[in-house]
Amino acid sequence: MGDTPLPPGPGQERGLFSLAELPPPLIAGLTARSVELFHDAAAHDRPLDGRVAGVLFTRTSTRTRTAFTVGAIRLGAAPVTFGPGDLQLNTGESVADTARVLGPMLDLLVARTAGPLQELRRLSRQGRLPVVNAMAAQEHPSQGVCDLATLALTFGDLTGIRVLYVGEGNNTAVALAHALAAVRGAHVTFATPAGYGLPAQELRTAERRAGTVGAVVEQIHALGPAPQDVDVVYTTRWQTTGTAKDDPDWRERFRPFHVDEALMDRWPRASFMHDLPAHRGDEVAGRVLDGPRSLAWTQAAMKLSSAMAVLEWAAAPDG
Repeated sequence: MGDTPLPPGPGQERGLFSLAELPPPLIAGLTARSVELFHDAAAHDRPLDGRVAGVLFTRTSTRTRTAFTVGAIRLGAAPVTFGPGDLQLNTGESVADTARVLGPMLDLLVARTAGPLQELRRLSRQGRLPVVNAMAAQEHPSQGVCDLATLALTFGDLTGIRVLYVGEGNNTAVALAHALAAVRGAHVTFATPAGYGLPAQELRTAERRAGTVGAVVEQIHALGPAPQDVDVVYTTRWQTTGTAKDDPDWRERFRPFHVDEALMDRWPRASFMHDLPAHRGDEVAGRVLDGPRSLAWTQAAMKLSSAMAVLEWAAAPDG
């Protein structure tokens, strides 16, 4: 008998892992494409026809999992979905071995796992397939695309857009920083409780890129020095999915960052954004979330078209 062939070695990682890795023109293109698909969900020629898309979520998800599953179907792919207990990862199989099994069967993989971003990169390299980060501890890049698309839908040209983010410097905040750092003249201020800001390396990376396009990314730890003029106030829930805080008094640190009508009155023309799910009474007042200036529900709807734009790009031969 002949020698048993060895499985193929690892390939080059492909897909969407962090918006910091995408050039500004590509981020702008994904934003514009998301808006186009929002207006017309059929504005494509089923580019994933005949493909199989894995959708792996080991953490809870309503919007992102639904958006990528439905988006794959609308683009022509057949989705195969995996929950937290479905794969042998749950019994100790390594990420590398799992990837080497899934790679020959799938054409792309959308994944939200309990592990670090490096796990998703390993899935791509070992599986030799494109992987889309549907939220890792470090960053939620598809949310960043969705947020830019929501802003573009609302304001048109994003040049010079002014955003105030209020709350924890979590994975959504990191994606927002990298997204707006790619927009010419944008100004984003992160007002975060001391000790709960953006990771220093992520902030520095966003600041460096912002400087190349005349944008500003900054962080403060109180709302007093917030900018006088903003177009959008953005918050997220205080308890990020799948995480816990060591400080038993953490809520006291966050209370000054509650977004209520009094805070919004500082910027009477500003819109409000929230990536959802929301905890009314914690990070935001119900009258703000459900009020006339809220874009949160448009944001939620934009999840589908932005997922489609990301899938279309990731599955392309040169994606």
